[in-house]
Amino acid sequence: MALPLGTRVCVVDDDPAFRRTLEGFLRAAGLEVETFGSPGEFLARPSGPATACLVLDLQMPGMSGLELQEALAGAAATLPIVFVSGTADVRSSVKAMRSGAADFLEKPFDGAELLQAIERAVARGAAERAERQSRAEGRSLLERLTPRERQVCDLVAQGLLNKQIAALMGTSEHTVKVHRAHALQKLGANSVPDLVRLLDRSR
Repeated sequence: MALPLGTRVCVVDDDPAFRRTLEGFLRAAGLEVETFGSPGEFLARPSGPATACLVLDLQMPGMSGLELQEALAGAAATLPIVFVSGTADVRSSVKAMRSGAADFLEKPFDGAELLQAIERAVARGAAERAERQSRAEGRSLLERLTPRERQVCDLVAQGLLNKQIAALMGTSEHTVKVHRAHALQKLGANSVPDLVRLLDRSR
């Protein structure tokens, strides 16, 4: 298993026996585990160490696993979710996956299968965090530009030549070249392809 020791997993399931079994299995695999008997308990938990993955039952009294998934999405939480269920139907599983679940397992499932699902979910969460950080860094760089420099960058990224940009902006080609040079310097971009990649990842 490629999961680092101490990776923190939260389990939300209304079956106490299932929670105990899963907690013991995951701890034996070297993971940190916290269990909750309902989505409400999970939402009310005090803040603590970062959770890498949520193992979530689909059907529970009160708030369902799908409703918890929606609540987390509404709060802009990006915790990767592995759904587990003994009464899953195709419609529910499709909805869970379309709403961003990393995996969906039907009970009973093999322990190795669960660990693989958690591993994929953790990897996905790490990739999404890296992507968000890259976007934030790109936006931070773009904020250094003046409005005219940003306008020039956007037009350059569209493939327009300096003289075409000058005509659109009602300025001289020399001024466009100056804005372009200043913008590339501020952004740390060495070429137009570098600029286009930065603009793309900032969206």
